[in-house]
Amino acid sequence: MSARSARRAARAPHGTLAFVESPVQLLNVLEWAHLSTAREPETAPGDLTLVVLAPTDPMTRGQLRRMSELARVDGFQVRWEEARGGTTAPFHTIGGLAAPLRKAARVVIGDPFSRYVQLLLTITRARDLVVVDDGTATMEFVSQLAKGERLVRWHRRGGRPGPRDMVFMPVSSSARRRLTPNPKGRRRVEVFSSMPIEEAPSGVTVTVNSFAWTRARFGPPRITKGADLVGTSLVETGVVDPDRYLDAVGALARTHGAARYFAHRRESAEKLHRLAVETGLQVIRPDLPLELIARRGPIGSTILSFPSTVVHTLPLALAGTEVKVAVMDIDPAWLTDKASPRAQGFLSGVTDTARDVHRLAALDHTPPQPGIPTQGGTQQAPAPA
Repeated sequence: MSARSARRAARAPHGTLAFVESPVQLLNVLEWAHLSTAREPETAPGDLTLVVLAPTDPMTRGQLRRMSELARVDGFQVRWEEARGGTTAPFHTIGGLAAPLRKAARVVIGDPFSRYVQLLLTITRARDLVVVDDGTATMEFVSQLAKGERLVRWHRRGGRPGPRDMVFMPVSSSARRRLTPNPKGRRRVEVFSSMPIEEAPSGVTVTVNSFAWTRARFGPPRITKGADLVGTSLVETGVVDPDRYLDAVGALARTHGAARYFAHRRESAEKLHRLAVETGLQVIRPDLPLELIARRGPIGSTILSFPSTVVHTLPLALAGTEVKVAVMDIDPAWLTDKASPRAQGFLSGVTDTARDVHRLAALDHTPPQPGIPTQGGTQQAPAPA
């Protein structure tokens, strides 16, 4: 090889950068890498660098650190960025990532709605872009991309853009263009998802996430006779009224004999304390995404959930077991005045499109009899072996 050819080869894009901001995104990058290795055996773990754009929330940071450990054990490089650690942190983070971004042949992202990720997309020259699941938001992203709409999270749609939204709009528009396949093949876009995708834009490759890595890495779980209930952050996002939510959780637990409540990482400590006291449920703060917690066990023979990502992912992660996943719809009366006009339709769609789940009937919301004490508590789920 000539010196000129060697320099050209050194400058050629190579390797994969994956940007994640949540434990579920990191899990789905590992699932994507597992499938990519099966499709392309020559692909080595060292070709992928996981960049964690660390949030400030302690529960999310804890789960991300545990997921990062699993990624390192599997041979992947992990780069932890304190992306929100002060006023100047974003400038240092983006400046430090500029060179690797320009060199990467492929970029994997978990949240196309993230302003951080949208900024990074304006820097990359990668021809291959991959969007892995960030839960049910992926359904909304694909729909908006297909319709040429601006990228807005589902629970914020219907409101007027704020001043910050207006300032950031050119960056968001640029990110949307970069996430649109180039008809001449100069840019390829893949969506790796366990969500039902019916409106994939022309040219976008949709690859099914079957949670093969999760099933190979954990389980099968020990199954208990009781039911477990899965929490949601719909109260924290302003969609559901907190009193209505706690009332519904109590009714669901009483009707189906649930004893444990697996909290969502974004649920507030105040709400969870109140939930434990008023319902008697044992509140568990998982240290990993619920798909891994359920797969390693022990887990109830029935998992009860409101409309959320897990009604799509848990049947896949628990395939081959006898665990039943059941979903309870959100009553329109539970919605707050601040909820997006699209909230009810979107949440109903999450349930309607779920596969291999049981839909629950309306519940009896009769409160427990006064004078009967309840016992609840909060604990951390143990780490897997």
